[in-house]
Parts: sequence; structure tokens; C-alpha cells
Amino acid sequence: MNKQTKKAPSSTSIKIYLRLLEYVWPYWKPFSVSLLGFLIFALTQPALAALMEYLVDSLQAENRSEIYWVPLATICIVFFRGIGSYLGSYYIAKVANNIVHTLRREIFNKYTTLPNSYFEDQNSGHLLSRVTYNVSQVTSAATDAIKIIVREGLTVIGLLAYLLYMNWALSLIFLAIAPVIGLLVRYAGKRFKAISKRIQTSMGDITHVSSELINNYRVVRSFGGEEYEKERFKDASFSNFRQAMKMVQTSAINTPVLQLIVSSALALMIYLALLFMTNASPGEFIAYITAAGLMPKPIRQLSEVNANIQKGIAGAESIFEIFDTQPEKDTGTYTTDSVTGHIEIKHLKFTYPATDKMVLNDINIDIKPGMMIALVGKSGSGKTTLANLIPRFYPHQQGEIFLDGVEINNYTLKNLRQHIALVTQNITLFNDTIANNIAYGGLRGTPLDDIKKAASDANASEFIEQLPNGWDTLVGENGLKLSGGQRQRIAIARALLKDAPILILDEATSALDTESEQLIQNALEKAMKNRTTIVIAHRLSTIQNADEILIMDNGKVIESGTHKILLESNGAYTKLLKNQVKNT
Repeated sequence: MNKQTKKAPSSTSIKIYLRLLEYVWPYWKPFSVSLLGFLIFALTQPALAALMEYLVDSLQAENRSEIYWVPLATICIVFFRGIGSYLGSYYIAKVANNIVHTLRREIFNKYTTLPNSYFEDQNSGHLLSRVTYNVSQVTSAATDAIKIIVREGLTVIGLLAYLLYMNWALSLIFLAIAPVIGLLVRYAGKRFKAISKRIQTSMGDITHVSSELINNYRVVRSFGGEEYEKERFKDASFSNFRQAMKMVQTSAINTPVLQLIVSSALALMIYLALLFMTNASPGEFIAYITAAGLMPKPIRQLSEVNANIQKGIAGAESIFEIFDTQPEKDTGTYTTDSVTGHIEIKHLKFTYPATDKMVLNDINIDIKPGMMIALVGKSGSGKTTLANLIPRFYPHQQGEIFLDGVEINNYTLKNLRQHIALVTQNITLFNDTIANNIAYGGLRGTPLDDIKKAASDANASEFIEQLPNGWDTLVGENGLKLSGGQRQRIAIARALLKDAPILILDEATSALDTESEQLIQNALEKAMKNRTTIVIAHRLSTIQNADEILIMDNGKVIESGTHKILLESNGAYTKLLKNQVKNT
């Protein structure tokens, strides 16, 4: 068992790296050109050593006329070396940038398919860091590392072949130190990978703290949280600094130790060459020593590339973890162009993943087409959870939810959500124009006249047309340039433009002033006509005209009826209403 445990990380790392190299294959043509370039570059190294032999032997020859070709030959070697270096570096960079683009798109596209629970369990800073920082580490392993492995590897092979050709017995010394170098590289590699993982985590923390400050700067300033946030960022940044220095320290120790080993082998080789290469010509001796002297640099670079590979493997692990995460389940096959909006909920029970607490317990509701149903109750009673189950933001485990007589799990997700418009308390706007925020997603391309009508129905046209750029006004990140009431009306206009037969309003008027609330209430009254509407509201004054009001507590419906009937029963609803009046 212990042996298997020890081998597992290495085996896993190899699998991850091989999987990573699969992203190079689609770009095999530019990659092949880069390999050709590096091969040309590598061949120029032994060519220089051979030129040294020719130069020295020509100096001792009686006829020295041919020696004058050496400068021209030197220029030719350097010229071809430059061509090889350009072809190798340019085309490997082309492959690298393509891989960056591919991986970033795949990560982002994967994010669009993951279930709600994944985002709730993850740190947003770490998710962003994978798209930015981790990808760059991965491509360094997939391309920059290969660049060094191929270029310097071919150089070492070429030089070693030349040395073996010159004197195979002496050249075996370099082969003898290979196991020692391998052990050193393996030890350093394990440490590089461990440190790289910690660096990636600390980069995620830096991104997370930064994004929280940027997104919540008003709260930070209003509550005097500047110093606290500075400390949080300092701690996250210092953690990254500390891990980065550990990486540098490991590399700084690894490189001179490796150089000492290689240089010792080189010194021994030169010493033995002086002793035993007595029959060699001066040119052969100089060429041999020159070729041997060119070996330490590529060997050192080959050992240092291990750090990039381990960084890449650590980054690839985090990226492949995203790719391997199961997307939002969509086993439905049923689609329809239109629905009446008849929703039936039977014996519905729900528990959030990884928890034992039952959030909904035996819910039974029959919502006829065009009805307005209001869900009322204290926080945590299950209102929002119930509303979120209808568009299948979470899969329900027990019970059934029918839309027009078809269980919602049988609908395809896209088709199901096509029939539902949602407006929540936490408005989401994008840093785009007002028109594009209303006609968002599947509504793109909607004629401006239709957008204006939806905005007019949401009582938003008046303030939009007073803005400097009107419908082309950029709203800022998450609509920060607009007031709460204005943002809410934009969101309602978006829902109205969708014109879905089912409308879910989750605290849609709770953040508004009295004037804005009245404007939106008027808009919602128009919007709810001929639509099945589910309203979640704390302000009971906004739902008094509902066809049915459901009082929820601890995941159960404890009372139901119209406003008038519930008042007459003098139960939980009456108590909630009195408490709200008292606190007004």
C-alpha cells in the first residue's frame, strides 16, 4: 500500500501532463516548424566545435589559405542558428497563445454549464484566478518547457554524439552523472509542485480580496473598513510573496548544486583528456574540450525547466478539476413552443446538497394559468427555495412539479427557462448600455421599439430618456450609475420584454422608495395580466390582491387563502400583518 501511495503522485502528474499536451496537437503544424527551428539551432552547437578543430589544425598546416574560410563559416553558423532560434521561438509562442485562448474559452464556457451549487461552494477569487493566472502557468509547461526540452535536449544529444564520436570512453563520464542529476531534479520537482499549488491559492486570495473591495467599496467606506481591507490584502499578498520566495530559494539552491555536479564531471573529463588524448591533434583536443564546455549550459536549463513543468502541472490540476466537474444535469427531452402556465406542486420535499436540514417539507400547491400566488413568511421559511426549484436552479429530490401536466424534469433546461421570467431583489446588470441590458441574452436583436415599450410598461422610459446618452447610456458595473429604483425598473423591463407566461418576483419591490414602489406596482399589475405570477414579498401591502396567499414556516405551508379570508381566520397572516404595521 505504501509503495502505491508513493507512486501515485508521480503517476498522476504524468497523466495530467500528457492530458495537457493534448492541447498542443491541434496546432501540430506550427509546432513542427518550431521543432525544425530548434533542431537547426541544436546542430549549430557541435558545428562550432567542429569548426574549432578545423581552425586549430589549419593554423599548423603549411598551406594556410583555407583558414580564411573560417570567418565566413562562423557567420553562416550564426546565421542558421538565428534562423533556427526565430522559427523555434516564434512558432512555439504561436502555439502557446493559441493554447491560452483555448483553455480560457473552455474554462469560461464550462462555468456557464456548472450547477448553482458549484459556485456557492467556491471562492470567486479562485475561480477568476484559474482563468487568468493558472492558465499562464499551464501554457508555460505545455510550450515554454517543451521549447527548452527540445532545443536544449537536441543540443545535449548533438554535443554528446560528437563527444562519443571523438572519444567514447571519456564521454561516458557525462552519462554516469545522469542518475545523480535525475535524483536532484526529482526532489526539486516535488517541491516546485507543492509550492506552485500554494502560490495559486494565494493568487486566488489576492483576486478575491481585491474584487470584494472593488465591488463593495461603498460598504467598506461607510463602515470604515479601509484599514481592515488593507490588512486582508497585505496578508494575502505577503502569503504569495512568501511562497514565491520559497520557489526562488529552491531554484537558487538547485541550480548551483547541479552546476557543481556538471562542472565536476567536466573538470574530470578535461583532466582525463589531458592524460589520455596524447595521440590527438591540437585541433581534435580543442574541439573536444569546446564541445564538452558547451554541455553545462543546456544541462542546467534542462534541469531548471522542471520548475515550469511542475507549475504547469499544478495549474493544470486545478483547471482539469473544473473540466471534470459534472455540468448542470439536463436529462429532459421535452420541448414546447408555448405553455399556459399551469403549475402543480405535489408532495415536494427538498434538502440542499451536503446538508441534513429539510428546507421544504410536503408542499402541495395548484397554480392555475393566470393566477397570482404570493409566498409570505419569515426569512428561512423556504419561499425563495421554492421559487428557485421551478426553473430548476436546483434539482428536487422528492415530490413532483408539473408545468402544463409535464414534470419539469422532463423539459430541457433551455426550453423550461424560456417560459419563465425572473426578477429578484439582487438586481444583476451588466456594464453595457441600457438597451442591451433590457434586451439581454436570448433577447438580443430585439427591435428598439419593443425595448422602449417594455421600458415604458416598467415605468422606466421617463428616466432613461433624460439620461445624457439615453438608451445608449452605459450603466457601469452592476448598474452602479443608476439608483436602486432605476436598476429595479430596468430588470422588470427585461422580464417584460421576455414576455414569458410565468413570472417570478422575488422581493422585487423591497429595495424601493415609496414613489418607485408605486410606479413598479403599476407596471407589475400590467405585467401580471394573463400570466401565472409567483410573488415573494415581505411587504404585505404589495400582495393583498393576490388570488391566493401562502404563509410558509419551516418549509411548510401553514396557511393559505385570499387576503380577506386570512384576515378573518385571525391566524399567522394576521399576526405578520400586525407586526409589520407596528414596525412601520
